Amino acid sequence: MMKIKLLAALVALGLTPLPTYSHDEPNTASIDVVLATQYEKGMDIEGYWASEKLDGIRALWTGEKLITRTGHTIYAPDWFTGPLPDHKIDGELWAGRGGFQQVAKTVLDSQPNDELWKKIRFMAFDLPSSAGMFPKRYYELSTIVKKLDHPHLKLVEHYPISNEDSLLEALDDISARNGEGVMLRKVSEVYRPGRSDDLIKVKKHQDNEAIVIGYTDGKGKFRGMVGAMILRMPNGKEFKVGSGLSIEVRENPPKLGSTVTYRYNGYTDNGIPRFARYVAVRNNY
Repeated sequence: MMKIKLLAALVALGLTPLPTYSHDEPNTASIDVVLATQYEKGMDIEGYWASEKLDGIRALWTGEKLITRTGHTIYAPDWFTGPLPDHKIDGELWAGRGGFQQVAKTVLDSQPNDELWKKIRFMAFDLPSSAGMFPKRYYELSTIVKKLDHPHLKLVEHYPISNEDSLLEALDDISARNGEGVMLRKVSEVYRPGRSDDLIKVKKHQDNEAIVIGYTDGKGKFRGMVGAMILRMPNGKEFKVGSGLSIEVRENPPKLGSTVTYRYNGYTDNGIPRFARYVAVRNNY
């Protein structure tokens, strides 16, 4: 049924199945990618397709190498990148739901570990150099992924979504399976780098960043390690985060002054994040 809907949408838009790429620009690294805005209740989403929001690290294949969206080179093994095409692919390096720490540990290492990289997938969701609106780019991308048949290159499945009820149903389903959320991509636009409502993220929880200013000592089974990190928000308020800290992080916590991402569910009456839990150091990529 989902494939039928996608094909129907392609036909309705008068799209051809023949891939067309712009080879006018040099094959060099670029950090010009589409960036998402946050979903707000009541937004008109009739002209969007939905996909699962992956909790990984955004990566752009330049045609020669993988880079992060901040322009840093990702040192992937040759067997991982060798089969990839000579044009750009926008995607996410992913190790499954709840696997962000695994991804960060693996792909941000300048000395790639083959065994760890075997657990990583490059989840492709767009073709920056391809002409046309998203359904056409998506069709071309699906053709490329199928033709390459590379076990570590996968297509992020997209499907039409027309109303908020359907969106919230999809969000509930993904969240129930420990997923990150939903991405909405506008079908009527060419690939336009920058932050706009061409790409919208929808999550049940919220993410934010804060600075590490201190630590508390661990107790019990965490004796001799960090019990919690003390974080300072941009508005100057401070709070502790102990949830989400792995043994590895407790033994080697982010340095003082590091910017870290934490996840939370709203605020207390005092303006402190509720149910805050550590995600990762974010200023490395």
